[in-house]
Amino acid sequence: EEVRWGEATVLVSGTPVGSGEGPFADVVADPVDGTDLLVQGQFGALAAVAVAPQGAFWRPGPAIHLEKLVVGREAAPLLVSECMDAPAAWTLALIARATGKEVRELTVFVVDRPWHRDLIEEIRRAGARVMLRSAGDIEGGLLAALPGGPVDLAIGVGSVVEGLLVAAAVQAMRGGMLARLAPQNPEELRQIQEARLDPHQIFSCRDLIRSEEVFFAATGITDGVLLHGVRFRGEERETHSLVLRAETGTRRFIRTVYGERATRW
Repeated sequence: EEVRWGEATVLVSGTPVGSGEGPFADVVADPVDGTDLLVQGQFGALAAVAVAPQGAFWRPGPAIHLEKLVVGREAAPLLVSECMDAPAAWTLALIARATGKEVRELTVFVVDRPWHRDLIEEIRRAGARVMLRSAGDIEGGLLAALPGGPVDLAIGVGSVVEGLLVAAAVQAMRGGMLARLAPQNPEELRQIQEARLDPHQIFSCRDLIRSEEVFFAATGITDGVLLHGVRFRGEERETHSLVLRAETGTRRFIRTVYGERATRW
């Protein structure tokens, strides 16, 4: 059985997956982050999955949307709950101080959605640059958390599933993340309240995933800033993936060729 959470399709909680052997685990997956990007042949579509011990992931219940703020490891120690409600200029000044940059040197990733229009204008008025994409919340979070990456901050409202996947990657790369439920209509708010979830609670990365034993993997579907898309060469298929392990902080970029003469390097 499947249920729709935003743009992602996930198995209903408790559905068995796998052989039944070995330790039990939580699995969060988004088979295509950026469905419209894939359909239109645009940049940035990818597939992602995160795995942690059973019970480690926060349970979102009926919640669909999550507001999130993601930074890299340099700015993570300065990230405070006030950032979620503070003017963009204040948060950007905080990040600039942590990274040793001027605000005008910062790049902010935002998905181009109607509810982000005021936020985008606020960021531009503060003097920072905006990396605007029509979709791709997960890639934005990865770029912000990646040490030395091209993005200093990823901010905005996306799906809960995308938020949990980003949290796994952020934890593995020692970045920082704040999140809060962001119901987009009265019905979503009603369902959240009936499930006794607090729409005002601010979550840290540790609140969303209560374990260090977290694995994250993403594979490019179409070319993006971080990952190449799938390459087709006759009978062979080449993929480009990022694999993260939170416990050791390991980051691996893997190119894999599938086919009659498949090799890995």
